[in-house]
Amino acid sequence: MSKPRTSSPAPAQRPRLVFLLNSAQRRLQAWIGALHAQSAHEGQASPSAAQAGVLFVLARQDGATMGQLATELDLAPSAVSGLVQRLETLAWVQRRPCPEDARTQRVWLLATGLAQLAPLREALARINEQLTAGFTEAELQTVARWLTHVQQLDATPPSEPHHA
Repeated sequence: MSKPRTSSPAPAQRPRLVFLLNSAQRRLQAWIGALHAQSAHEGQASPSAAQAGVLFVLARQDGATMGQLATELDLAPSAVSGLVQRLETLAWVQRRPCPEDARTQRVWLLATGLAQLAPLREALARINEQLTAGFTEAELQTVARWLTHVQQLDATPPSEPHHA
């Protein structure tokens, strides 16, 4: 007589992290874009997500160099140059040569750019409230730790597949 088979539970399928991260990023960008479009429809000038990033950096570090902005925002210097140019057109920031090195330009927050910060902080608080709803502080710390880990990964593709 044969022994009855006991089935063990199937191992949990690992989450599709790359897919989930890309999908979440696209949805978050669409959500922020919709908020931006709503503000524009209401006749208010509203910074894009990238522009908001520059304004937030300058609020902490006014007079930052273009290189510092690129580093803080994890952007290519050429992208920062165009971004700052668009912010100058809106009269939210101003570029001036660095007194110590005329080849370096520093970016300064103007009063009109400073005025964007309060509504941006309010919008960001609402977004973060919805993003974090239903999660414990410990879960959010784990997510933040994982996202920081991903940010710091070397861009070189791994040479061998990892098998767990």
